[in-house]
Amino acid sequence: MAIIGEILKKAIEISSNIVDKPDPVPAQKQLLIDILEKAKDTSFGKAYKFNEIIKKKDPQKAFAKSVPYHDYSKIYNEWWKDVYAGQKDVTWPGKPDFFALSSGTTSKTKYIPVTDEMLHNIRDAGIRQLLSIAKFDLPSSFFETEILMLGSSTDLKEANGHLEGEISGIGAYNIPFWFRRFYKPGPKISSINDWDERVRQIAINAPQWDIGGLSGMPSWIELMLKRVIEYNNLNNIHEIWPNLEVYTSGGVSFEPYRKSFRNILGRPIIVLDTYLASEGYIASQLREDTGAMTLLANNGIYFEFVPLKQENLDEDGNVSQNAEAFTLEEVEEGVDYILIITTVAGAWRYMIGDTIKFTDKDKVEIQLTGRTKYFLNVVGSQLSEHQMVKAIDRLESNNNMNIQEFTVSAVRRGEDYIHRWYLGCDDNLTPEEAELARQLDEILQDENKNYGKTRTNTLKDVEVKVVPINYFHDWIESKNKKGGQTKVPKVMGEKEFSEWEEFVG
Repeated sequence: MAIIGEILKKAIEISSNIVDKPDPVPAQKQLLIDILEKAKDTSFGKAYKFNEIIKKKDPQKAFAKSVPYHDYSKIYNEWWKDVYAGQKDVTWPGKPDFFALSSGTTSKTKYIPVTDEMLHNIRDAGIRQLLSIAKFDLPSSFFETEILMLGSSTDLKEANGHLEGEISGIGAYNIPFWFRRFYKPGPKISSINDWDERVRQIAINAPQWDIGGLSGMPSWIELMLKRVIEYNNLNNIHEIWPNLEVYTSGGVSFEPYRKSFRNILGRPIIVLDTYLASEGYIASQLREDTGAMTLLANNGIYFEFVPLKQENLDEDGNVSQNAEAFTLEEVEEGVDYILIITTVAGAWRYMIGDTIKFTDKDKVEIQLTGRTKYFLNVVGSQLSEHQMVKAIDRLESNNNMNIQEFTVSAVRRGEDYIHRWYLGCDDNLTPEEAELARQLDEILQDENKNYGKTRTNTLKDVEVKVVPINYFHDWIESKNKKGGQTKVPKVMGEKEFSEWEEFVG
């Protein structure tokens, strides 16, 4: 019997019942006041008169009226470049010890401040998700196993008096001492910069570990598991890690990978979604019987929500300054919103670039529905990422395919446009590309009336090209961004798509 595991399981069950669970709406109101109070003497706080906003009858409305929306370019050029140079008290008191290098897609690297308060809140969110595991029917032996976290390298670089790297690497670098006993691959392997060598070392050491949990982006976790299986001559990963029970996924939707994961697992495991961005820990799945995540309303991030409508976006896909934002109290279920965040790291009304919808307002549960940059509307089709993913899921199901990645762009053909899709699929038996294009076009017309209108007007054709899934991995590697939180964009602009097509030949 796993005696230590039984004790830990009981302790976690008790802790999960007594952990503070504040009412999210008043928690958000108080959090905004606390953040404004903390930052009122910074350069940003003085510029936007935080001391006056705090005294208003409705600080939330006053804040929304006084402080403009910021995309990364605006806040970095106006404020964060001074923080990055080492200046104090710019957008948050003091200066951060870390900067997260964010390149979730293969675009230009962003430099995002990571304060002690943010790191504290990230740890708290991780503990909260750990406590939620007590609600699942897990054997006591699980609580004696180790957790393999596959992120970016912990070999952080020094610049201007701070350390910088991807947020997963910064998080692993700051793992609390009490968790190190459970953490794999350990500091030595996790500091290897070359992703392939890091995974090779994981494969070599895999027989020595008792892995009960995995954490990381599904595309890179899947590739790592396949290499462990291949190196150790296994049929599935449970032959070497029989106690593997839980996988916390993040960065992208797990659904496109569910079928391929079945092929490398010996039995089903619990899959939990997390929403950890470079700007902070936003949401965690805390219940097994839902595909949604709980928005962390008392974790150092104040949230606002702008309805995803064409009139609320400018030509670059950023929120228009005149777009109305709603508070947590005002949102509705089932509506796509552009997520706006204000954080304890000095992000102010910051457009993170993600879209979400509420599936349960009372439980503040959300689903990620896409990226604003992935809103395909060159010819008025108004396709959101969520609609594109749903269409690909239907195409996949109708043809018994396993489509793990895709990208699409509006391509000019003479005076008109076509949509050209690339699907990442390793299946040997797939329909002809022309037939897939016909089906996909039909599905999208069924899903989206605006898309249907464009097919009789400005969008003249749809093309599909099927390529091996490794093309997507190799594309990322060609940009020197393999592993971590990097992913291929679902929608590409003209220049990037031209580079992509040249790459795939």
